[in-house]
Amino acid sequence: MSDQPSSPPAGQKPALRAPGSSQSRFQVDPVAEAAAAAAAAAAGVAPPGSRSSTGEESKGRFRVVNFLSPSDAAPEAGVNGDTVRSEASLHSSTGGLSHFSDTHSSTYYLRTFGHNTIDAVPNIDFYRQTEAPLGEKLLRPSLSELHDELDKEPFEEGFPIGGEELTSAEIITLKEASDSKGGTVKFGWVKGVLIRCMLNIWGVMLFIRMSWIVGQAGIALSCAIVLMAIVVTTITGLSTSAIATNGFVRGGGAYYLISRSLGPEFGGSIGLIFAFANAVAVAMYVVGFAETVVELLDSIDALMTDEMNDIRIVGTLTVILLLGISIAGMEWEAKAQIVLLVILVAAICNYFIGSFIPVDSKEPKGFFGYNAAIMMENMGPDFREDETFFSVFAIFFPAATGILAGANISGDLADPQSAIPKGTLLAILITGVVYIAVAISNGSCIVRDATGDDNDTIAGSLENCTDASCTLGYDFSICREGGCKYGLQNDFQVMSLVSGFGPLITAGIFSATLSSALASLVSAPKVFQALCKDRIYPGLHVFAKGYGKNKEPLRAYVLTFLIGLAFILIAELNIIAPIISNFFLASYALINFSVFHASLANSPGWRPSFKYYNKWVSLAGAVLCCVVMFVINWWAALVTNGIVLALYIYVSYKKPDVNWGSSTQALMYNKALTHSLHLTGVEDHIKNFRPQCLIMSGFPNSRPALMYLVHAFTKSVGLMVCGHVRTGYRRPNYKEMMNEQVRYQRWLLKARIKAFYAPVFADDLRQGAQYLLQTAGLGRLKPNTLVFGFKNNWRDGEMKDVETYINTIHDAFDLQYGVVLLRLKEGLDISHIQDEFLSSQEKTPGMKDLLVSINIKDFDSDSSKPSSIATSCQSSPLIFRDTKKLPLRLSPADEKLLAASQQFQKKQSKGTIDVWWLFDDGGLTLLIPYLLTNKKKWRDCKIRVFIGGKINRIDHDRRAMAALLSKFRIDFSDITVLGDINIKPKKHNKQVFQEMIEPYRLREDDMEQDAAEKLKAEEPWRITDNELELYRAKSNRQIRLNELLKEHSSTANLIVITMPLARKGTVSSALYMSWLDTLSKDLPPILLVRGNHQSVLTFYS
Repeated sequence: MSDQPSSPPAGQKPALRAPGSSQSRFQVDPVAEAAAAAAAAAAGVAPPGSRSSTGEESKGRFRVVNFLSPSDAAPEAGVNGDTVRSEASLHSSTGGLSHFSDTHSSTYYLRTFGHNTIDAVPNIDFYRQTEAPLGEKLLRPSLSELHDELDKEPFEEGFPIGGEELTSAEIITLKEASDSKGGTVKFGWVKGVLIRCMLNIWGVMLFIRMSWIVGQAGIALSCAIVLMAIVVTTITGLSTSAIATNGFVRGGGAYYLISRSLGPEFGGSIGLIFAFANAVAVAMYVVGFAETVVELLDSIDALMTDEMNDIRIVGTLTVILLLGISIAGMEWEAKAQIVLLVILVAAICNYFIGSFIPVDSKEPKGFFGYNAAIMMENMGPDFREDETFFSVFAIFFPAATGILAGANISGDLADPQSAIPKGTLLAILITGVVYIAVAISNGSCIVRDATGDDNDTIAGSLENCTDASCTLGYDFSICREGGCKYGLQNDFQVMSLVSGFGPLITAGIFSATLSSALASLVSAPKVFQALCKDRIYPGLHVFAKGYGKNKEPLRAYVLTFLIGLAFILIAELNIIAPIISNFFLASYALINFSVFHASLANSPGWRPSFKYYNKWVSLAGAVLCCVVMFVINWWAALVTNGIVLALYIYVSYKKPDVNWGSSTQALMYNKALTHSLHLTGVEDHIKNFRPQCLIMSGFPNSRPALMYLVHAFTKSVGLMVCGHVRTGYRRPNYKEMMNEQVRYQRWLLKARIKAFYAPVFADDLRQGAQYLLQTAGLGRLKPNTLVFGFKNNWRDGEMKDVETYINTIHDAFDLQYGVVLLRLKEGLDISHIQDEFLSSQEKTPGMKDLLVSINIKDFDSDSSKPSSIATSCQSSPLIFRDTKKLPLRLSPADEKLLAASQQFQKKQSKGTIDVWWLFDDGGLTLLIPYLLTNKKKWRDCKIRVFIGGKINRIDHDRRAMAALLSKFRIDFSDITVLGDINIKPKKHNKQVFQEMIEPYRLREDDMEQDAAEKLKAEEPWRITDNELELYRAKSNRQIRLNELLKEHSSTANLIVITMPLARKGTVSSALYMSWLDTLSKDLPPILLVRGNHQSVLTFYS
């Protein structure tokens, strides 16, 4: 007997089809698979097709673990008949709590929960943004794959989870990093952040300016200066820690932190100036080193040329050496930093050791060892040479600007979230303590002035000598007249004098300058590389390329080297130095503001693991940084703010296509939500009325004339919602609709149309319109005007579509909406031309360079459908990049339609907007033309007003309308009173109208009453004889108005006329449609407008 495949047990969920089939991607048959596995385990053979759970299955879209493999099965599984529970039991009537059992025994699953189902358990790899070096990116099963019916193909794409979407360049870069991650060098918090920050903060200021600051400001104010600087840097350090611990931090330092918090506008501007400041800082530190070397050469009379050129020579050789160390790799640079730190710490210890060893030979030069009298004398300030507290503070503060040295290499840290807070804050603490200790030490053992002469001892009375040096046997009172070279106020090298071994202080100065230069030489390229990767500035992407296992930015290193070398050759940095300090301070201010801004936005995504921050403290830190900028140098602060503002405006104008989930977005949402809620508590007022339009547009780019005309009078004035009713679907594809919603909203943004796209699925147009009329909008931000395109081809289709169309208008009036219909004699819908263009593209490869002047249906280039193509040319509907390629041939009618669809995109020529305000609908018929003429494209058009009146009162009616328009403050060029509206229309035109309605008449007099009633019930759009007779006068009026429109407004740019109303339930759809058609045919673009009869204009203030 041949084996036949057994059917699944009753009630069991059928197996999903195999991955190879066209209907599904998985094969899951728990019972069959478990039985095969058990049998194979008993025989000692692996079941066919089984795989290890760590094999190929992990390489797919997500892991699908086999329900039972031989290695996982119990040895006796095949003996006692135990098996696993089938998936059917997961969905049993007991809610999945019962256990599947066979005839022999009952057992739980033999695998861990979640690894034997398609549904996945929580996993960190699902939350990665791409295949980053930290782990493999996996995609969880989509909702469609778990929820859709089995005979339906699961959707391949899921929605991106909120957060940063990586560019293709970033993905490629991270994949390359992932491939070589075994060889990358990553630093811990000590080597990567602490040492780097300490070296950068302990600059040359510590050895050659700290003593002078104490001499000028005294011990107390010197400590205050240091503490003020520490307060600013500590607040900034806390803010940096908060941002750094709010998610994974990649390379880019200050630029990355600011741009991901405040967005590309602030991030891009700060990133550029911060990278430039670091590049020029290299020159500053190298020149400081070169000056010290040249002074030593001068002291032994060993200058090579003159002093200035020697500085240039030594500086050039030094920066070349530093560049070599940097290019050798971060590992070599880190080793050099450790060596320099050892020298620097030794120099500091050398000073403190020397301060406890008084030497008699140093006393004439002002060093007496620790002495209470000296300390008390130096406690207060003694400002000289026009120095003040703030000018001294300005000189010291640049010494504290190295706190971001560790954050700037965030991409090279093993754990930036942990390293940046610990390393930065500890570095601020250690260096701050050392600065204060040096200040107190200097002020306690060195006098302010000393002659250096051994003979200036006190030989007589102490009456004329009151200084602290007098109590120690020296009289330096002659220094009050000036000229002394020693003491805190006069000798910058006083720390060398105090130290136990003078040359070690010189080595410390070398170490401080070189370490700061090296840190800046590494920081600038790293920040610049991160900035270039984001493509915020065009043309800079060439510097984003990385080389080697650490992706070192060699091109950015060379650029930094050239900038630094240029400023070294200038060798005059007194002007540029304040600007650089201000550049750093601007970065600090924005980092602090970022934390305040993110906290204020209260976004759920803002949850840093570092909790020791406060939004108000961060705001105070930002203000302090701005104040310090002006204290240091007011003109440099203005220049800095000007540069930041210029770059901000440039990036805002360019609008880079990035989405980093910045706090700016979060705060924008908060404000929009708050204001929307506030609006709900405010009653509408006539003065604040604005047309808020719901356009039945279909795909937004399929009716461009309708879109651009409505956008002209709603832009920056009112709401515009593009409604799209999707009909004719047996199974609505909601996922596709949601994807299209995102796509077309982007299209609207790119086309600079300020509108929302709102698609719905419905059985017909009327039902979909009802959904939109009732639900579109939010609170007060809700449409009040329904806008249609006129149904030009109504006589060619089925009359049930006309019934639906007219009933939609009735529904709008029932819901107190105004209604606007736009009619172009060429038509509105160009979708058939787009479809023809797409099909020709697919057939002819050369057609891909063809540009159609309207955007075709789809926008995204990565969509399954062709991308949209646009052109700025307006003179011709078709444009060709290569004239050798054949154009798309259009019929004359389609060419006219395509040209007409663009007429509202360009500036309107001088002409008129003719307003036929025949009936008072509340003023909407007049308000729309007024709003149009306020726009630049319509500014050259004048408003002409046409009204109905009596022949014997034409002048009176004209004056009355002029007075009303004047009170409404609406400019007009002419008012025409029509006294002949009620004259009978021409016989020929009446005949045309009769021919139009003839196919739709019921003719109930020619049939039995029952038959007539039955036909009317089946076809409610039919026109009865009674109805036609009842509304004969109104029908004649529409015919006559069309004659008058052709007579008076045939050359108008746009006609706006009051739309006739039809009483619901009395006037049939066919008759109403005939009225609208007759009124508006063979005319320039015409808007039929009917407000909801609530006033929208007022002359009261």
